[in-house]
Amino acid sequence: MANLTKRDMVVAIADKTGLTQQEVFNVIQLTLDSITEALAKGEGVELREFGVFRCRLTKQRVGRNPKKPQDEVVIPPRAIVKFKAGKIMRERVLLRTAELAR
Repeated sequence: MANLTKRDMVVAIADKTGLTQQEVFNVIQLTLDSITEALAKGEGVELREFGVFRCRLTKQRVGRNPKKPQDEVVIPPRAIVKFKAGKIMRERVLLRTAELAR
């Protein structure tokens, strides 16, 4: 199962729209940069029918070094990005349940 890359998206969109690949690349890159900037400022990003990106802070916790299980390490809280899929994406991905269960 291959991954969809930014390059794959650029080529597909350029073929469908008639725009040059460089124009499409610039639009995609500006979109991703805008999402990143908003999240870095602590804002959420909502893309209707796709999903919602939100920043959240993890709690401090205790971890262990696998090589020395007796040593406890404090893992400090940190900001992470959470994604919640939109309704349409959730429904389309659910269709793959049987295939992935094999």
